[in-house]
Amino acid sequence: MTEELILNEIEANTEEYIEFLRELIQTDSYNPPGNEKNIAIKIEKYLKNIGIDCEIFPFGENRANLIAYLINDSNGKNLLYNGHMDVVPPGNEEEWSTPPLSAKIRGGKARRKMFGRGTVDMKSGLAAMTIALKILKKLNLIKSGNLILNAVADEEVGGEVGTLWSLDNVLKSKKINFALIGEPTGLDPLSKAIIIGEKGRVAIRIITNGISGHASVPILGKNAIYMMSEIIQNLDRIDKFFPKIEPPLPLEKIKELISVVFPSKAVFEKILSEQQILQNIINANSQFTKNLTMIKGGIKSNVVPDHCEAVIDFRILPGQTVEMVLNSLKKLINELGFEVKDEPIGLPKEIFVYLDVEYAGEASFFSGWEHSKSLNDFYTIVEKFYDKKPFYFLYPASSDAKFYRNKNFCQSTILFGPGNAQLAHTTNENIEINDFINAIKVYTLFAYNFLKD
Repeated sequence: MTEELILNEIEANTEEYIEFLRELIQTDSYNPPGNEKNIAIKIEKYLKNIGIDCEIFPFGENRANLIAYLINDSNGKNLLYNGHMDVVPPGNEEEWSTPPLSAKIRGGKARRKMFGRGTVDMKSGLAAMTIALKILKKLNLIKSGNLILNAVADEEVGGEVGTLWSLDNVLKSKKINFALIGEPTGLDPLSKAIIIGEKGRVAIRIITNGISGHASVPILGKNAIYMMSEIIQNLDRIDKFFPKIEPPLPLEKIKELISVVFPSKAVFEKILSEQQILQNIINANSQFTKNLTMIKGGIKSNVVPDHCEAVIDFRILPGQTVEMVLNSLKKLINELGFEVKDEPIGLPKEIFVYLDVEYAGEASFFSGWEHSKSLNDFYTIVEKFYDKKPFYFLYPASSDAKFYRNKNFCQSTILFGPGNAQLAHTTNENIEINDFINAIKVYTLFAYNFLKD
């Protein structure tokens, strides 16, 4: 009966929910610079109309985090919903079919889509979580326990002044029993994924310091670009220095988890053998990876370059650390015959390499996920409203979930949200309206079932 009441409420107010999402999409919160306060104000206004108090925590220039509680004073379990308000810039707006802040809706009712920056990553998830809070407040269904909404800044550039700040300054005294982050987890053509862990990211800037000279007599100098080239060409050899660990989800386990969305294991194996992209995603989630992402060097076409910089993006598994990456890279560079110095500046004729860790985010994993009743209940609700079996998976990228898990704030943290994750950060980013509405149903019913006990 209560489920029917919730679903009827959603059905009756679908257009209101769509308009709320449109309002968020049309609001500038590009990061950089951020401007997340613009979104926080819209959320506060939307929830205030139903009697939910929001607290906005401003910082910097027009930036903010937001916390809202379903019940002001409660005992019992706490459920936390987290969504980030910032979005990446749109890039070349001329390449968009509609302006990135237009929230243009296209298509027939059955397959309507909304276009705009942030529709997938992740204002649809944030809007759906906000709406779930409003529905539960309006229907007055929760008498104990609490649903907490944390709308955060800064996720797109690390999350330190968003989720991490909220955790260290506002939420640290709260006992959170389960946390859900509304990042997009659609992986077309597969069904929805429920993310139970993520790889870590380590970005290391490598600086090679050579000796400048006239390009007409190159042997008198030491070409820093050639030095960098040697490191890059031998980068795969870092594997022999990198400690081997058993991933929390080995390759065969990942395959087993994905196979549930197919009619049979045999069908899955056949499709997997034919789909290189699927193979690559699965393999990436079970091993340490590295990739050259940026490089620059040289000052003039007739000068032997004495300086070159490159950035290597490493993705690590739970159990692997930033120190492992750094130590292994140093050993590789030493083996190639180059000294690794602790300072980026040396003498004019000194040949060396300097390593600078630009970003360091550890991997994280929901330990004990297979025995979680709450996770099993969530799975059942998702399957009901999306008409397909979801599957458990690891994020090859990173998210704010790492702060909750790695600080032992809430190990029981998952990612699930509307949108095809492959469309995040792309030109003409868009969300299917039905996907958005289904997410509202999942978030609302899960919160009700979780907190009613």
